[in-house]
Amino acid sequence: MLPDNPAVLSRANPLAKLAAVVILSVVLALSIDPVSAAVALVVELAIFPLAGLTLGLLWRRAWPLIFAAAVGGWSTAIIAADSGRVLLDVGIWSISEGSLALGLGFFLRGLAIALPAILLMSCTDPTDLADALAQKAKLPHRFVLGTLAALRLVGLMAEEWQTIGMARRARGVGSQGSPLQKIKATLGQSFGLLVQSIRRATRLATTMEARGFGAGPRTWARESTYSPIDIWVLLGGLALASAAVTAAVAAGTWNFVL
Repeated sequence: MLPDNPAVLSRANPLAKLAAVVILSVVLALSIDPVSAAVALVVELAIFPLAGLTLGLLWRRAWPLIFAAAVGGWSTAIIAADSGRVLLDVGIWSISEGSLALGLGFFLRGLAIALPAILLMSCTDPTDLADALAQKAKLPHRFVLGTLAALRLVGLMAEEWQTIGMARRARGVGSQGSPLQKIKATLGQSFGLLVQSIRRATRLATTMEARGFGAGPRTWARESTYSPIDIWVLLGGLALASAAVTAAVAAGTWNFVL
């Protein structure tokens, strides 16, 4: 369970926060333009203190997503068809004004969709989320318990990665060699983490099944309740989604993906 957090968002019902994140993500996924994504991103960064988070903590938790979004944006700018003035041409690929705008939109949109999920998980206790999904959303118990188990195991992934890395370095794997050899070693370590995760999930599923989780009627140690904060969270998600779309349409950059 998360420690007591006086932040505003930590007191909201997890289902309300999840609904706001889904609304914003769906709206942002409808277009690839830099304006709507930039508007959403600025507001998301502004509300991070409401969850008791700092920019330093955001960087530590989100740097893999930031890196992935940057790679995706750069790849999009290179692969997309040229339109407008050509800014860079090195023979095998080129970047134009249109492809650069598309790549920037992809990069910003990736961040704008990923940050709310990080915000949700940073200020939400997994058990509270499971209680809300079962009691309020009426989802099947086995699905809820599986989700709870997965969320609890996410924190162990980093520790498992470090353990596998130390074991491989003890055998002289991954710490020396060319960049290509290091990349191959990282892929091997990733495969080891995948295998370990599957084994752990299998053992956990077997244990939960043996103990009767998800079978028969259940009682709850604590009730999942709504509060006035939840209304503001939902309205905030709707308002941000509407503001992002309005800004993009007004700027003439709205680019409906379909």
